[in-house]
Amino acid sequence: MSSIISSTIRAEEEKSSEWLSLISSLPEDVLVDIIARVPRCDYPTLSLVSKQFRSLVASPGLYVSRSLLGCTEHYLYVVLYNRVPGGEGWYLLSRKANGNRRLVLIPWLPANCITSFVAVGSKIYGFGRLSYHKKQRQAAYALSIDCGSHTVQPIPSMRIPLYDTVADIIDGRIYVVGNFGYHHRMKVMVVFNTETQRWGEPAMIDPGIELGDTWTACVVMAGKMYTRDSNNSFVYEPKEDEWERDEMLNLKKWVNACVVDDVLYYFDRAENIIKTYDPKQRYWGVVKGVDELLAKTRLAWWSKTTTQDLSFI
Repeated sequence: MSSIISSTIRAEEEKSSEWLSLISSLPEDVLVDIIARVPRCDYPTLSLVSKQFRSLVASPGLYVSRSLLGCTEHYLYVVLYNRVPGGEGWYLLSRKANGNRRLVLIPWLPANCITSFVAVGSKIYGFGRLSYHKKQRQAAYALSIDCGSHTVQPIPSMRIPLYDTVADIIDGRIYVVGNFGYHHRMKVMVVFNTETQRWGEPAMIDPGIELGDTWTACVVMAGKMYTRDSNNSFVYEPKEDEWERDEMLNLKKWVNACVVDDVLYYFDRAENIIKTYDPKQRYWGVVKGVDELLAKTRLAWWSKTTTQDLSFI
């Protein structure tokens, strides 16, 4: 019996060797085209096949091919913070071999200096500030993370340091809104062009209405940016460069919101319901049919609505 098993194993090994030799003999552009169609969750296994496969899986050209072929996938990235120094970090929601999912730590990506994030194609842009106590000055901080290689790519720093920033993107431009100056009294917006990789001039926000102390939320709907501070809700129209207060949106203290088809969704902990806001109809609604699910979150201290809008290649 053992000899039969050994013969079977040798036969399988020979077939695998022949298969690998055949695949490896293909032109590199053909190999890239084949691997580009394979789900990214299988790339760690492919990289174990040979040095050639490991090199192809790590090559930037592979992700260009995936983009051209339309082989994009949704991935969820999570940044966790901890009160203990060094406890923060980036995690990727990954699928295990048995089909289950888990958060995998990406230890080399920075987290403690970033206060707001924006996903743009296969990159994540992060903005924050760094303090230099010895020099008694503060500097703005900005970077981009390539989600194919999980490498940090520095970009020009913001021209002024901002606190409590919120950010989102409209037509390839990232709008970063934050507080500046003594006691953070001044509200400033800076714009980063993702195509030219350049910052525009900082602009003071003066909508002619009172602004609160801290920005708490920011979403984009129908080409407009909707923000909320500690007291009120505002809408910014980039084409007209105008700010105004949205009284209807201001009826609810929406936070941790997401947008689907230009409709805002957020979880109202006080009422234990998911509320929606349609800016075109200027109407607040409630998501029906999720009572059983929400009953499980009644005791949750922190909840956030989100979508798979991080479409990384």
